[in-house]
Amino acid sequence: MDIGNATSVNQFILMGLTDVPWLQKVLFVSFLFFYQLNIAGNLLIITLAIRDTALHAPMYFLLANLSFLDIWFSSVTVPKMLVGFLEDNIISVSGCIAQMHFFHFLGCAEGVLLASMGYDRYVAICSPLRYCSIMNRLFCIQLVLASWLIGFFSSLIHSIMSSMLPFCKFNKVQHFFCDVKPVIKLACSNTFINEITVAALSGFLSTCTFSLTFLSYFYIIVHLFKARSSQRSMKAFSTCSSHLTIVILFYGTAMCTYIGPSSEDSIQKDKVAAVLFTVITPTLNPIIYALRNKEVKKSIKKFFTFQS
Repeated sequence: MDIGNATSVNQFILMGLTDVPWLQKVLFVSFLFFYQLNIAGNLLIITLAIRDTALHAPMYFLLANLSFLDIWFSSVTVPKMLVGFLEDNIISVSGCIAQMHFFHFLGCAEGVLLASMGYDRYVAICSPLRYCSIMNRLFCIQLVLASWLIGFFSSLIHSIMSSMLPFCKFNKVQHFFCDVKPVIKLACSNTFINEITVAALSGFLSTCTFSLTFLSYFYIIVHLFKARSSQRSMKAFSTCSSHLTIVILFYGTAMCTYIGPSSEDSIQKDKVAAVLFTVITPTLNPIIYALRNKEVKKSIKKFFTFQS
């Protein structure tokens, strides 16, 4: 293709999940409900972590930051997706790159934060006497800042490389938001380097954070097996169950999406996976913690009793 004579594309059309009218309406109502539940649930977790002194602990500080990330992570994609169910979903190229940047920025930050939460559980169970000295306020703030910085700079690489590609003919993004893999497929030049970078960088970061989380739980399990009290072991591991469930939900979809080559079949599967980690998982996170964590359940009861 002669790129010099081609017409430059200045906007993209997001093709969405389906073009069936009745299904679009069903999905609009369903995803709007999930999005509202996501905002309400995560705002509740943040409010409880701030107001309730019983939750002024490192674990809940990290949980509140996870809820903050979840709100914005969904807000980057879901409102635009909802618009697409009602009308043609058009986005400028610069807006598309911006959406791509913030999506990967917040998603990567969440992965790093989940690893930090795994380390928090490791220290709490394996070194309880040193917990307060290790997981002090300054260290917790550093963990949160590290998650934001790692997410920002890793996403910046994708954004810069994608913005340098020439888009000169095709403008239909086969997705409900501007994700890096379907966007770079529209470029008029060879995107091999971009695809390798996506797989390598995303694979490296997700593998590292998942491995660190796995390592934390490996040492936790070894420690609990050595513990004499089975009751104490079960009580200790119950504090990890909600975090472990969220880790499985998050990495189970994210790693399958970004590790591997891009193809027509993979992009269709990626849409389904993307719905899980942009709509479903952020909504389930506060529900999982509310149902499986006794301190959070007590705090919720206290909060609504006080409000009434």
